[in-house]
Amino acid sequence: MPLDLGRRVHEPFAPVLDLPPPFRAVALREVGDAFAHAKNIATDAGAGTLVHVGRFDLAEFAVVLEPEQPLRTARRALYAGMTALGDALAAHAPPEKPISFDWPDAVRVDRGLVGGAQLAWPAGCDEEREPSWIVFGAMIRTVAVGEHEPGLHPLAAALDAEGFVDLGRLLESFARYLMVAIDAWLQDGFAAVAQSYLARLPPEQDLRRALDDNGDLLLRRAGKTKIERCPLLPALARPSWLDPVAGGPRLTSAP
Repeated sequence: MPLDLGRRVHEPFAPVLDLPPPFRAVALREVGDAFAHAKNIATDAGAGTLVHVGRFDLAEFAVVLEPEQPLRTARRALYAGMTALGDALAAHAPPEKPISFDWPDAVRVDRGLVGGAQLAWPAGCDEEREPSWIVFGAMIRTVAVGEHEPGLHPLAAALDAEGFVDLGRLLESFARYLMVAIDAWLQDGFAAVAQSYLARLPPEQDLRRALDDNGDLLLRRAGKTKIERCPLLPALARPSWLDPVAGGPRLTSAP
């Protein structure tokens, strides 16, 4: 799946992003919607287009990919993006700060929800045909402001309160780690991406996890022969971490 396919956290992203090729940055004003804009321009802008919003309280961005495989399997790009996002956050986190995922799309820091990811593709695309584009979008709460202040919502978190540094460069880190994840997928198969993603799910005793070819989560419990299946497609329809009213990461657990 090719892409042809000391700064304070309170500052917005660097005005000029240092992105590796083939990434190209598209900056939106604070009121913009990176995910929606990336979908709107995906056909013309092409793979590697990285749309980001100039906010200080949220890291909000989306990247256009052009997978060379059927939509049914190409949706696994969610896991490549999540892996890159987790690795990028770890690069800016205090030592040994735990960063974990809730399947399939939520990101937690030290068990507090900070945000997550979402995926889009062209409407009406056949499952067995290559989509002309896929958009991976992400939103991470960087600063706790107003009702987001620490202590008011113990199940939520913000990166500033967790000791993260140099977050003006988070997008640059994400772009580089995404290239690493996609290269691993191309060179070693999807198993390499799956292993990295699954390692960030909270461990559960006597439970083995795997990702199916279509992205479904497979669960095998010790002593059981039946494999439980968690379908990816319906899960993507409603991001678990997103508050649809506020338009940002939830402050409480999803209903």
